Amino acid sequence: MSAPTPETADTSDAARASLEALRTEIAKAVVGQDPAVTGLVVALLCRGHVLLEGVPGVAKTLLVRALAASLELDTKRVQFTPDLMPSDVTGSLVYDARTSEFSFQPGPVFTNLLLADEINRTPPKTQSSLLEAMEERQVTVDGVPRPLPEPFLVAATQNPVEYEGTYPLPEAQLDRFLLKLTVPLPARDDEINVLMRHAEGFNPRDLKAAGVQPAAGPADLEAARRAVAATSVAPEIAGYVVDICRATRESPSLTLGVSPRGATALLSTARAWAWLTGRDYVIPDDVKALALPTLRHRIQLRPEAEMEGVTADSVINAILAHVPAPSLRQ
Repeated sequence: MSAPTPETADTSDAARASLEALRTEIAKAVVGQDPAVTGLVVALLCRGHVLLEGVPGVAKTLLVRALAASLELDTKRVQFTPDLMPSDVTGSLVYDARTSEFSFQPGPVFTNLLLADEINRTPPKTQSSLLEAMEERQVTVDGVPRPLPEPFLVAATQNPVEYEGTYPLPEAQLDRFLLKLTVPLPARDDEINVLMRHAEGFNPRDLKAAGVQPAAGPADLEAARRAVAATSVAPEIAGYVVDICRATRESPSLTLGVSPRGATALLSTARAWAWLTGRDYVIPDDVKALALPTLRHRIQLRPEAEMEGVTADSVINAILAHVPAPSLRQ
């Protein structure tokens, strides 16, 4: 691969700086949750979608709203409820009495950043309405495919499946999410910071008053994506990714391992992470850093393993400890 020109390097550095500035803007509204913020940035770079899971009240929705406010992108929100219909998401044909014709009325999915709030509170039929949009970046209504805007990102939030009134997401839809990010309860110091912000007048429904400003736009995002695409991958790294994914298919704790799509996703997120950290090549630590959020929703535990307290994260961590990482030549 040819060495980057000074102009290319400057463009890459400027794009990296603009995406790093997103963290500063999001931090004006959300305290802590750095791994989730990083995951959202990685998904933007990889043209992927994100599923945020956590108990109610840990700022999942606020996190996505803060990301939207710090990006110069069109944003829409859908509150998923048990009575939501697929056409409420994708749009539908509406009869116009004046022209005696049907015209297409676009749904909220026709946007750059779609916040699918509490996506697992709607039945699987409506959940599946996003499958084509997430995979093919288009929506077909009445046999006519209609392309979605570019960029297009679905940021979905969900409560843990043990909570009342939730429906498990179909495996086919889970596989469409590039990352599944867990949003934990904040640490004690972070929670004190949250309370002090509210005591000083912070209003989570008014992000402009909190000072959140756009820090990056479509041009910055496209430049960053080109830089990520130029990040080199050694054959040893590709082999390492494949070995990790194949090990999940042979694990006695799992009934379903990672598919080739999952392996492609892991390599893609590792490249984005390598570029964000200032390198133009991928190392094994990049793969390890993104393995959990990229793979945890693509595997399925055996019932007996679940009863023994085994989790998806513990299985992946054990595989990472077992599969030897390659030593790359300088």
